[in-house]
Amino acid sequence: MARPLSRRALLQAAAVATATPAIYRTTSGRAAAVAAVTAAAAGIPSAWTVRPFALEDVSLGPGVFADKRRLMLDLARGYDVDRLLQVFRANAGLGTGGAVAPGGWEGLDGEANGNLRGHYTGHFLTMLAQAYRGTGEQVFADRIGTMVGALTEVRAALRRAPEVLTVAGRFGTAADQVRGSYQYVDVPAAVLGDASAVTLSVWVRPTHDADWARVFEFGDDTHRYLYLAARNQAGVPRFAITTSGAGGEQGLDGTAPLPLNRWSHLAVTIAGGTGTLYVDGTAVARNTAMSLTPAALGTPKHNWLGRSNYSADPVFSGACQEFNVFSRALTAAEITELQTRRAADASTGRGDLASYAFDETTGGSFADASGRDLNATLRRTWGAPSHPGFLAAYPETQFIDLESRTTSDYTKVWAPYYTAHKILRGLLDAYSATADDRALDLASGMCDWMYSRLSKLPKATLQRMWGIFSSGEFGGIVEAICDLHALTGKAEHLALAKLFDLDRLIDACAANTDILDGLHANQHIPIFTGHVRLYDETGEERYLTAAKNFWDMVVPHRMYGIGGTSTQEFWKARGVIAGTIGATTAETCCAYNMLKLSRTLFFHEQDPKYMEYYERALYNQVLGSKQDRPDSEKPLVTYFIGLTPGHVRDYTPKQGTTCCEGTGMESATKYQESVYFTSSDGSALYVNLYSPSTLTWAERGVTVTQSTGFPREQGSTLTFGGGRASFTLRLRVPAWATAGFRVAVNGRAVSGTPRPGSYFDVSRTWRAGDTVRIVMPFRTRVEEALDDPSLQTLFHGPVNLVARDSATEYLKVGLYRDAGLSGDLRHSLTPVPGKPLHFTLGGAEWAPFFEGTQDPTHAYFRRSEPKVVFGGLDSGIANPAKTGGTTLLDEIWAGAPFPHKGALVARVRSTVDAWVEAGLLGRADGVKVVSTAGAASYRP
Repeated sequence: MARPLSRRALLQAAAVATATPAIYRTTSGRAAAVAAVTAAAAGIPSAWTVRPFALEDVSLGPGVFADKRRLMLDLARGYDVDRLLQVFRANAGLGTGGAVAPGGWEGLDGEANGNLRGHYTGHFLTMLAQAYRGTGEQVFADRIGTMVGALTEVRAALRRAPEVLTVAGRFGTAADQVRGSYQYVDVPAAVLGDASAVTLSVWVRPTHDADWARVFEFGDDTHRYLYLAARNQAGVPRFAITTSGAGGEQGLDGTAPLPLNRWSHLAVTIAGGTGTLYVDGTAVARNTAMSLTPAALGTPKHNWLGRSNYSADPVFSGACQEFNVFSRALTAAEITELQTRRAADASTGRGDLASYAFDETTGGSFADASGRDLNATLRRTWGAPSHPGFLAAYPETQFIDLESRTTSDYTKVWAPYYTAHKILRGLLDAYSATADDRALDLASGMCDWMYSRLSKLPKATLQRMWGIFSSGEFGGIVEAICDLHALTGKAEHLALAKLFDLDRLIDACAANTDILDGLHANQHIPIFTGHVRLYDETGEERYLTAAKNFWDMVVPHRMYGIGGTSTQEFWKARGVIAGTIGATTAETCCAYNMLKLSRTLFFHEQDPKYMEYYERALYNQVLGSKQDRPDSEKPLVTYFIGLTPGHVRDYTPKQGTTCCEGTGMESATKYQESVYFTSSDGSALYVNLYSPSTLTWAERGVTVTQSTGFPREQGSTLTFGGGRASFTLRLRVPAWATAGFRVAVNGRAVSGTPRPGSYFDVSRTWRAGDTVRIVMPFRTRVEEALDDPSLQTLFHGPVNLVARDSATEYLKVGLYRDAGLSGDLRHSLTPVPGKPLHFTLGGAEWAPFFEGTQDPTHAYFRRSEPKVVFGGLDSGIANPAKTGGTTLLDEIWAGAPFPHKGALVARVRSTVDAWVEAGLLGRADGVKVVSTAGAASYRP
């Protein structure tokens, strides 16, 4: 059983997925035992053979990461968090203080009626927590406290019956219905009293222009009813009565829309076959053939103010006052009199069938002043939460609907457990940063509530739910639940995590069977990070095996050069890259989650490929997804990054509140999280990324400051501070560092041969003042699309270079003309003075992908080498190609690097001979090619 962590231990380990596994699985021996105890105290799974440092242990130095983070920190400091909380408060029936919810996916008027609202708040909490831990600025902790306090109030309000909100009324105060509260007033069944003549009179102040929101409706179902809608499909008030459904309605339609945020008086009279609709004392509609009266309805089952019998109709949003029902038709003069005084003070007196002033009571009940004691009650359309731990920005109905849903319809159910995950993760991060017990209590309550729902469902139901696209998406909830279990130790929480198992996916990946074609990418990537954490908690190997195999199915088989994956949010067949490039490739959330999965897998197995991918995606897609300009309202982060020719990045998609803006806020406040790791026993320090930063390694009593302009600088310097400590420094040798990787300690070269795509070890007792200088010259190279070798992307070291050009066709680019003996293509590029990592080539400027501009860019180009040219010397021979697209020059230069010119010429001769023998090149042309190679001059 996992034990709860202390606040101090939690704060030390807050940078990581906190977990204390139930099973001890480290190697034997005293050192391992000490390491296990230390790891448990810090909340580190004992299965991890390396562990990260907390965000507060690593500070960023000046550079591209600090520049990008600064822009996001400004948003974190300045954004009005009451706007984020608006949807939560509204759902709970609390006052919102006039705050306006963010647009897009967070607002009720956004996509799918805001069925994902609340997710952005979770992301924002995580961003604040990371910002606080990374900078120590109190403003971030204060904002966390405000949000956690508000969410605590929200949950408490959801637990109790709704209570009326009062606002200034036409006379005194009125009852207010906040949009998104899903509240209405339930009136006793006898309210209409079988009247054959009636007047219904009410003051309303609508705050939203939704069609068909009912001021009142009395009826049984969608067959027998009468109603008054503030707006019909034409935008004007409508009264109707029917005993035969919508087709049999006898109605009265207004002539003009009711103004928003202003009081209007509405009255309907029925008597003697005539119905009249009054707006502000003026008769705007009359029907002399209205044969139906309330008596025709009998005693309706549903007697509602603000709610419709049609489930798709919105509830009324706005204020209501002075609802009176009279058993006669008031005269026009009497209705005019009601414009200036209360009914109680007018000649009419209060309604004799029902009369609610809405300013005479508080709480959730409304006194009837008619003398009939028909007191009304404020209710929620969805009743009450099924468990007191429920916390969301929308009703529980989405969760309930999912349990019987068999097909996806995001306008009805849009990933409720995904949204729950974001909120849960935000609360856990808030707790890790501030040790606010309220945040942990809210998180624990959410999982108690989820367990109470899901544990009752048959396994077949769960499997069906999690397999539904979009509606069944649950994001990284398993990881978050495992992290919570490490804190609470509750068996129910671990059991809950396993209820999200999608066996079809786990079993296929565990068997290394690739079934990803056609799957929604970001629905599934974070599932596997959760599987790794379940392995940590349970020791079940299939979880870890499935996650490792899954990673290999994505990288490189479904990976674009920048590290991103997916097209239109989905995966296509394995190995299809060129065939999937479009304007909606590389969803940013996918890169975020692939980084998280890569990092978590590295904790178990230090295969350099995980950090190779991490560097690629971080330095290219993730950095490039953030626009390089300030904004106080939007995070300015891409959703998709189109890789089509001339694509211009959209940094405010869907009004700026999508999942990718959320993960983008998180990414920009944790850039330092994977720069350094330590072995579990503290015997080694991993330097995974070359980034200006300072590590404070308290356990070993040392600091390590990394000074570099990387990636604009081709190297880095580590300077040690603090006391003496013996450990191995493990320096990552990037796979692209084929031009050399040199290490010097205190100015003296370290012996050994660093191998690209590995770690290079330097072991010693480190002292204050020691320096380690690393030099890793960049080479310029191309990467070919797996399914089309002629479609390529250009790299300079780790940096993806894109051409800035407005053309919408692939640029044709040649690179072999000036290639050096090393095979480095840099000689084909001309550096732009004063602009590091900027070059000109083929008439276009090439710049780092990570620069967040809105220039049209070409991430991929069409490789075009029409002639065989060596060292700038043209042979005059056309460059032949094989059926698959590989050219003669491709095969020649595949042998690089060449130690000297003779080796290159020998490669040319042997390749030409093979092509001549295969009938791909004429013998005379072959001789010309070889002689040109021998006559040319080459740079290194």
